[in-house]
Amino acid sequence: MKISQSAWNAVDTVLLDMDGTLLDKHFDDYFWEVYVPEHYSLVHNITVEEAAQQLLERYRKMENSLQWSDVEHWSRELGLDIPELKLRIDHLIAVHPHVREFLQCCRNMNKQLYLVTNAHPRTLAIKLDKTDLGGWFDRLVCADEVGFAKEQPQFWVRLQEMLGFDPARSLLADDTEKVLRTAERHGIGWLVHVARPSSRRPAARSEHYLSIDSFRELIDLAAAPAAE
Repeated sequence: MKISQSAWNAVDTVLLDMDGTLLDKHFDDYFWEVYVPEHYSLVHNITVEEAAQQLLERYRKMENSLQWSDVEHWSRELGLDIPELKLRIDHLIAVHPHVREFLQCCRNMNKQLYLVTNAHPRTLAIKLDKTDLGGWFDRLVCADEVGFAKEQPQFWVRLQEMLGFDPARSLLADDTEKVLRTAERHGIGWLVHVARPSSRRPAARSEHYLSIDSFRELIDLAAAPAAE
């Protein structure tokens, strides 16, 4: 699927993921893979390497579920104050290049604009406080509010009921292909894969969806003259 300039006329609603899509996923990768294991190792008197391995196994069991993003769940399970730890390194929270320009572009085209994230409300609050992106959106929706993770089909049924959008006239940008596949099955008409969620890791382009390295590519398409 390609999104031409004229295709923007067929899009009424823009749904945007947060972590890895609008925000640099380096913060999350470092937090869960390095920072949490360091603190977990101190609490449990084990090596950082042992902590990382134990935590990786626990993370995997929670993948694609609401618990994976639930900071209160992980605080209880790990004996750590996860929100407090996030605040200690919130200087690593960063907006991807060209995101604000893209949001302005959507506003200029009078699109309905929604942030749709698996992030827990407490995590969302931390990141919005740091980035000040919340004001761009018509509504901010956490999976916790919906009752299902974005990887689950029920999420999209509930989300459509909540927001009243037309799936066929909606665009979703996300860095997770499983989310895009689930949204596609629900009938979301335009799907964009963010190929470089972390600034510290190489891009990994999708074989199934339009992949972008940055939102500059979608801005350029929106600004390009329509083909005659």
